[in-house]
Amino acid sequence: MERFTFRGGIHPYDGKELSKDKPIRTVLPKGDLAYLLSQHIGAPAVPIVEKGDRVLVGQKIAEAGGFVSSPVHASVSGTVKGIEPRLTVTGTMCNAIIVENDGKYESVDFPKHKPLEELTGPEIVQIIKEAGIVGMGGAGFPTHVKLSPKEPEKIDYIIANCAECEPYLTSDYRRMMEDPDKVVAGMRVILKIFPQAKGIIAVEDNKKDAAEALRKQVKEQDNIEVMQLKTKYPQGAERQLIYATTGRAINSSMLPADARCIVDNCETVFSIYRAVYEGRPVMHRIVTVTGNAIAQPQNFCVCTGSNYHDLIDEAGGFKENPAKVVSGGPMMGFALYNLDVPTTKTSSALLCLTKDEVAEYEPSACINCGKCVEVCPGRVLPARLADFAERHDEEMFVKYNGMECCECGCCSFICPAKRHLTQSIKSMRKIILGKRKKK
Repeated sequence: MERFTFRGGIHPYDGKELSKDKPIRTVLPKGDLAYLLSQHIGAPAVPIVEKGDRVLVGQKIAEAGGFVSSPVHASVSGTVKGIEPRLTVTGTMCNAIIVENDGKYESVDFPKHKPLEELTGPEIVQIIKEAGIVGMGGAGFPTHVKLSPKEPEKIDYIIANCAECEPYLTSDYRRMMEDPDKVVAGMRVILKIFPQAKGIIAVEDNKKDAAEALRKQVKEQDNIEVMQLKTKYPQGAERQLIYATTGRAINSSMLPADARCIVDNCETVFSIYRAVYEGRPVMHRIVTVTGNAIAQPQNFCVCTGSNYHDLIDEAGGFKENPAKVVSGGPMMGFALYNLDVPTTKTSSALLCLTKDEVAEYEPSACINCGKCVEVCPGRVLPARLADFAERHDEEMFVKYNGMECCECGCCSFICPAKRHLTQSIKSMRKIILGKRKKK
């Protein structure tokens, strides 16, 4: 089969063999749970419970704070201890609803929706909104917003991002292997919103068994295709995925809808299935706990709000003191200085490494080798953009298309001088975007 891809990209060690064959195992929390009010892009959720209130599994405890926002639901039953700031994976503080788990897991009665055939597009979008579904691949964009484009009739591709190109992560792979029917059912739900569109389930060709499992589920579906993509990082980045699957290109000023596409992560599509067919909101997610510092790498189904410390313990603890712990993957994840952090809807992995390769190298002068340009999927000039960023030259940074960087980290990975290219560019982009929002 033809392998689809994009220009640029890299092939880092993927480390997936550590956990890919470990089935999903449910882990129950041990202590209090902390539900961050900002687990998504947009306005934080607004608490609708108070200290002393008793909550049940599946109960909404915070409602959306605006259109681009998402509600939060309890994943355990227990008592609200308060609302207080908690540490996030980015090192910032965010208000969280603290719930003391009573260990009973008493649940609300989940709503029973009409059969899919009887639901309208707007009704499905409202179900997804109430279920608190966001992009669970890492970005956390509220899914009901993504599924509400200005011109829905023009959407002709729904792409399920099952590439999972980030090294070490295997949570999506296990979902495809263990629940292929539900992933496909979630795709059918989205296609009910956009009946004129075609569904594409995009899987990298290092997951042939997962692709085959999905193909068995779409044999009778003439509007859903499982597409095998070339294994390459960042194949799962939105712009690169759209180009690889449809040949259409978008830039930083465009949305996928401008290319008549909608892209949703594998776990997001699964969550859509659960919301529509089972009436269940987002209360759990799969987290890959892995790395050479972990005794027993695993894929855990965890309650949102669980503490990272509990996941480390469930994976057998550290077999060697880690030099670096990352929330997410090594390319785009966030290094942690404290494990007292709650899991959220977007927590995909906890990577524990015995060696911090980044800290071991001292950056040197650029040798103008051009390797960063060669691997850049955004087709920009990373070394030059980093120079502009370090000089705080916003005008030249924008002129040389610095805002087209997708912050994938390919340039920093390949740079023989070990320059912190991505970090410099990312910082400048953040400054510019912040100024634009204020205008």
